[in-house]
Amino acid sequence: MRYINFQKWQFKIIIAIIITVFSVGCKSKTSKEKEVEFVQKTNYISFADDVNFMKNYIDIIQLSDASGKSKIAVAPALQGRVMTSSSSNSEGRSYGWINRELFKSKDTLDHINVFGGEERFWIGPEGGQFSIFFKKGSSFTLDDWYTPKLIDLEPFTIEKSSANSITFFKKASLVNYSGFKFDFDIEREVKVLSTQEAFQELGIAAEDKVNVVAYKTTNSLTNTGEAHWEQETGLLSIWLLGMFNPSPETTIVIPYNSGDEADLGAPVNDEYFGKVPAERLIVKENTMFFQGDGEFRSKIGLSPKRAKQVFGSYDALSHTLTIVKYNKPKGATDYVNSLWELQDKPYSGDVINSYNDGAPKPGEKPLGPFYELETSSPALHLKVGERRTHIQTTIHFEGSAEQLTKISEKVLGVSISEIVNVFSNK
Repeated sequence: MRYINFQKWQFKIIIAIIITVFSVGCKSKTSKEKEVEFVQKTNYISFADDVNFMKNYIDIIQLSDASGKSKIAVAPALQGRVMTSSSSNSEGRSYGWINRELFKSKDTLDHINVFGGEERFWIGPEGGQFSIFFKKGSSFTLDDWYTPKLIDLEPFTIEKSSANSITFFKKASLVNYSGFKFDFDIEREVKVLSTQEAFQELGIAAEDKVNVVAYKTTNSLTNTGEAHWEQETGLLSIWLLGMFNPSPETTIVIPYNSGDEADLGAPVNDEYFGKVPAERLIVKENTMFFQGDGEFRSKIGLSPKRAKQVFGSYDALSHTLTIVKYNKPKGATDYVNSLWELQDKPYSGDVINSYNDGAPKPGEKPLGPFYELETSSPALHLKVGERRTHIQTTIHFEGSAEQLTKISEKVLGVSISEIVNVFSNK
C-alpha cells in the first residue's frame, strides 16, 4: 500500500510539472508565436510595406486626416486610383489588394492590367451594343474584349492637392460598339475624412476605441462633344470598383429592398459566371450574404429597385468591417447593362455588384485572389456641356465584435454575430 501511494504522489507531482511547463509554453506562444500564426493566417501586410513596394514602380501620393492615423495611397498613373488604406498609421493593416506579381513583371498586357487597388475609376457599359470594351463587329468573347487604355494604363493629371485631398483631371474620347464617339472631361476628387466625418457620413454616433479610415471620391463626367448623349446611340456610366484582400472568414453583406418580385424583380442577379451555389449566397428577407473568400469565381448584382445606398463586408479574422456608401439618385431606373451580348434591354443593368475571385476552371490560377465591391451611376443622359457626378465613400472600421456590432446593426441592419454565423452550416 505504501508503494502504491508513493507512486500516486509521484504521479501527481509529474502531472503538476507538465501542466506548469505547458502553461509557460502557451504564454510564450501567445506573446510571440501566436501573433506570427495570426499574421500568416490573415495574410497581414502593413500599409507601409505595400506603399514601399509600389514606390519601386509608380509614384504614390499619401493622404491622411489631421491626426495622421488614417492614411490612403493614391496613384496618379492609374487614373487617380486609391491603391490601399490604413486605419492605424503606416504599420496598420493594408486593406487594398495589390497585384505584386504584375508590378514585378514590369509588363503591359493587352486585354487588361489588373494592378489592384481598393477603388478604381472605370466607365460602363462593358458589354452589349453600346459597349466600350468591344469594337464594332467583334464577337462578345474574351479574345475580343479589351479594357480601354483610358481606364487601364493612362495617367490622370493632378489639378490640385492638399494633405487630405487631391483632384485629378483627364480629357477623354471613347467610341462604343455602335460607332458613337464620346468626347468628355473627367474630374475625380479623392478626400480623406476625419473619424467624426466618417460617422456623420453614415448618420450614426461615433464609437470610441475603433480604428477608422474613410475616404470620399467625387467623380464627374462633362460632355464636351458636339452631340447630346442619347439612349439610341448609347450612354456611359461612372463605375467604381474596389478590390480587397479576402480571407476564409470574409462575408459580403448587402441590405436590399424587400417586396414582391412582380413589382421589384428578382432580389439578386447571381448568374454572371453561372449561378452562385446556395451555400455561397444566402438571401434573407432584407439582407443577402455572399462569400468573399477568394476561392470561388462568382458575381452578383442588384437592380435599382432592389439596391440601397449602402453595403459592405466583414472579415472575422482581422475584425474589419468595411462599408461602402454611394449616391443613388431618387427615381433613377436606367443603368447600363454590361452583359456580353446584343441586348434587348441595354438600360436594365445593376446598380451595385460584388465579385468573388477564384479559379476560372479547376486547376487554373485565380486572377488574385481578391473580392470586389462595386457601384455605378445611372446611365448618363448628357446634353452638350452638361455634367453629372457619382460619389462614393469607403470606410474601414477595426475593433472588437461588440464595438463593430453597434455600427453594423445601424448601417447594415445585422449584428456581427449574425454575419459570422450565417455560413456556419455550410
